[in-house]
Amino acid sequence: MSDMNSAIRAVVLLSGGLDSSTALAWAIHRQGWICHTVAFDYGQRHRIELEASANIARALGVASHQVIRVDLRSIGHSALTSDMPVPKDEAEAQGIPSTYVPARNLIFLSLATAVAETVAATRLVIGANVVDYSGYPDCRQEFLDAFVRTANLGTKAGSEGNSLHIAAPLITLGKSEIIELGLELGLDYALTRSCYDPLPNGKPCGHCDSCYYRRQGFRELGKTDPLPYPENIS
Repeated sequence: MSDMNSAIRAVVLLSGGLDSSTALAWAIHRQGWICHTVAFDYGQRHRIELEASANIARALGVASHQVIRVDLRSIGHSALTSDMPVPKDEAEAQGIPSTYVPARNLIFLSLATAVAETVAATRLVIGANVVDYSGYPDCRQEFLDAFVRTANLGTKAGSEGNSLHIAAPLITLGKSEIIELGLELGLDYALTRSCYDPLPNGKPCGHCDSCYYRRQGFRELGKTDPLPYPENIS
């Protein structure tokens, strides 16, 4: 866009994972938005994703990238923020898994909304989806719609008519469709990290829900995930 002052600005929640990175590529390359990215250091066991988010933000040329610290480990009650074991080889089990972090997207979107006010952004972008996911209630469109209504009621920008909109471009896509979109947009998935319980050497475990859906997505496309899984993972 020639007039940078009139371009749409967006705040993108960028975990460093496959979904959020694809959503960022979509916002930049398909929408032409000026993107500010936010990652969260929330006490998660898979903190390797923070390095990935910085690398992706740099590779895609965002306007700014920041890491916000919020201590969800003090709340716990999740396999990602406590010493509770991460479930393995249970991706298709019924019910919400123990990797659900209480109110995570509610908290993260609230903080991203505050960032949006400071950079005059009118879009929030999140890589949530409801197809190949683990049953998290805060990944549903109904939740996102309710959140943005609340955000517009509770912010200075919203009260002055500068409404915030939320974009979840992957919300109805399966994992293979998400990967296919990212590849079309030139996203290097070797930069992303998805595993909930990475090995000491940083490699993905290959057995958690996130690894399962990611590997399944690449297989459905007849492609190989560029991440180095343990040798016993096919």
